[in-house]
Amino acid sequence: PTQEKLQTMNDSLLARHDFFKGIRKNLTECILFLMIFTSSGAGYHSESKAKEYKHACKRACQRAVDRLRAGGLALEAVTAALIELEDSPFTNAGTGSNLNLSGEIECDASIMDGKSLNYGAVGALSGIKNPVLVARRLLSETQKGKLSAGRIPPCFLVGKGAEQWAISHGIPACPSEKMTTKFSLSGYKRNKRKMELAEQVEMKRKRQFCEENNSACLDTVGAVVVDREGNVAAAVSSGGLAMKHPGRVGQAAHYGCGCWAENARDVSLYSTAVSTSGSGEHLIRTMLARECSTAMQAENAHQALLEAMQNKFISSPFLAGEDCVLGGVIVLRCCTCGEAQRSEDIQALLVEFLWSHTTESMCVGYMSAQDSKARTHISRLPPGAVAGQSLAIEGGVCRLGTVSD
Repeated sequence: PTQEKLQTMNDSLLARHDFFKGIRKNLTECILFLMIFTSSGAGYHSESKAKEYKHACKRACQRAVDRLRAGGLALEAVTAALIELEDSPFTNAGTGSNLNLSGEIECDASIMDGKSLNYGAVGALSGIKNPVLVARRLLSETQKGKLSAGRIPPCFLVGKGAEQWAISHGIPACPSEKMTTKFSLSGYKRNKRKMELAEQVEMKRKRQFCEENNSACLDTVGAVVVDREGNVAAAVSSGGLAMKHPGRVGQAAHYGCGCWAENARDVSLYSTAVSTSGSGEHLIRTMLARECSTAMQAENAHQALLEAMQNKFISSPFLAGEDCVLGGVIVLRCCTCGEAQRSEDIQALLVEFLWSHTTESMCVGYMSAQDSKARTHISRLPPGAVAGQSLAIEGGVCRLGTVSD
């Protein structure tokens, strides 16, 4: 679609949904915005499965807000949200992750602190129930300075080394069979049969299987948070593509690809937090998380995200030849309100949060510390739009204010 058609399409989509009706209001203390990203080959989610995704979002929001209400900061809250999402058997992260070609679970995860700009990540990690905990611990260890003999502490570990490091730092091991669900196992057996059949027929069937498989099971999870002090954080976790080659590491673990968080270093700039999901290879080659963060410094956030998704992702020169570019982002940006800058008693943040996706659908949820429960929504491409070639974009604005002690 042309840029004009995309704009018209997305304006229509925004007008159609009333998800954020009345969102422009004063909120206190903090806000959490998180998502589960999902896409199916048929482009349709049954009501029963959609309900489970929404419930997972709500539970994650609640867990993170509980941490914020207890005085925790953005990094702690985003970790709490990811743990809840990883523990859900309906997401492709932690428990219930897709099985690789060998029938094993290998997870990727990363986390970034906007205040310190520190980052931690794990890739192709087996035997650990919550990969985000290992990423979080790696981030913490880098803040302690150099190791013995002047060695630089690692921020990104993969495979067996990551598992051994996690266990040596007090994170308990978990047998892979306990992380495998009936759903993930049945999916593996079904895909295995498809592959065996494809090997006996023409190459066209092989390509068809890959296309169907790549558009399915992309329900990676992620979260972005801003706390009462204006600090932002982002995290992402994924079990990767179904039937992936052992050792494959997706965008969820790569710097600038899976998530990005950066506090504003100047009053004229925005603090930003981004989390991505979709086809890992597409997101790695475009570094979409960092690209979207950079784009959020523009005056019009909606237009900036639209252009970033179109020019830096769908039409990216790094993806030339790809006719089905699958991915999605959640983005949060905030700045100090003008009147707050002149007041010594009130600290107010203007927060904008948006999401965009080229997949059939995306499940999102958000919650503030003032809310009694989270709100959730499943965003879908407009009728007639082609997944991988078109995009949807939505979002909202709110003001966060706290009276200083």
